[in-house]
Amino acid sequence: MFTKLRNKFLILNMSMTSTVMITAFAVIYIISYNNVNSEITKKLNLQAGMQTVIEGTELPDDTENSKPKTLNRRFSPDDTYSFSIYVDGNGEILEIDSPFNMPEETYNKAADIAWNNKKNSSTITLEGKQWEYAIAQMKKQVIQRNGQSYTVAENKYQIMFLDVTMYKKTLFQLLITLLSVGLIMLFAIFIISLYFANRAIKPIAEAWERQKQFVADASHELKTPLSIINANYDVLLTNQEETIQSQLKWLDYIKIGTDRMTKLINDLLSLAKMEDVRFPIQKVTFNMSDAINDVILSMEPVVAEKDIKLTHLIEPDIIVKSDQEKIKLVVTILFDNAVKYTDEKGQIDISLIRSKRHVTFTIKNSGKGIAKQDLPKIFDRFYRVDPSRTQEISGYGLGLSIAKTIMDRLGGEIYATSVENKYTTFTFILELI
Repeated sequence: MFTKLRNKFLILNMSMTSTVMITAFAVIYIISYNNVNSEITKKLNLQAGMQTVIEGTELPDDTENSKPKTLNRRFSPDDTYSFSIYVDGNGEILEIDSPFNMPEETYNKAADIAWNNKKNSSTITLEGKQWEYAIAQMKKQVIQRNGQSYTVAENKYQIMFLDVTMYKKTLFQLLITLLSVGLIMLFAIFIISLYFANRAIKPIAEAWERQKQFVADASHELKTPLSIINANYDVLLTNQEETIQSQLKWLDYIKIGTDRMTKLINDLLSLAKMEDVRFPIQKVTFNMSDAINDVILSMEPVVAEKDIKLTHLIEPDIIVKSDQEKIKLVVTILFDNAVKYTDEKGQIDISLIRSKRHVTFTIKNSGKGIAKQDLPKIFDRFYRVDPSRTQEISGYGLGLSIAKTIMDRLGGEIYATSVENKYTTFTFILELI
């Protein structure tokens, strides 16, 4: 299931990223292609086929009474990689204007191909190079003595050839570069997408596993009190003639089972409520020092019962803005946990200290401590550090999970440190107002 979900993430990310990349590369190539073709067209059509004739007596001459003279000036692009062939209306070559030393057959072939396809500007190959051509009818611009001018079309055509080998090679190299870069980027995108898809799916898989474990643990915890209730109910049925007074032992067992179920269900509801972001947190300004002292006073009888030495250092008048009841609940959970796991005649130390921006609460108890490998798991639901003591110590392993959830909602931090067979310390930190 998770593999399919990861693959969907991977395909979606690859599709979107590849589409954007291919579109960007296509735009780059199309713009470059159009620019190159525009440059070629501009060079081919730059005043191609134009001849200027100037008539008038003001032209310089050696004699005063000279006849009007004509000055012919041929325009050709300032590009050494071009040549022109002039033909008549039947395509017969009249003149070749070329800086290249190519065989006459080559020029004849070029003129023949171009003239037979004179309606379509195209690319041909001559002498191992690519040439693009344009055909223009020769025109004569006559400038008269009075300054007026007119244009006369001649029965003569200019076929201009431009060497476009480098242009085509540049476009081809650009295409190869874009394809190579595209393939490399696609591979890199695939690796990156796979990495992030795995990272994205990991919390979902963990949440799914935690949910499965939660259902299994909750079912296991409910099974014990239900078994107690069913067993004692069967005993009551077999002794229907007995009085209630004589059956009180079995009824007490049933009550114990229902109380355990009630506590478990209430803890689960509290945990669910704390994890629900829609459930509001009532943050008010209160004296945290007084709140901690209230919890300590309420727990003193339990501490005295186990003959535990209790020391506390509570800095007075620490004012915070938070949910007072939730803070007291966290302290109660940590205190109760410390009492449970402190041996008789052990010691519990409590402190509340203020710094510039934070207030720190710590509770340290002597005892077996927590193994290093168990520390990251102690805030998990239903997790208990010492399974061998499950029967000795009441609880379902939900208290620390509730405390962690509350601190997360309040924007605080909670963690534990421990040295085996010596002590365990729980600490939470809250911001001051």
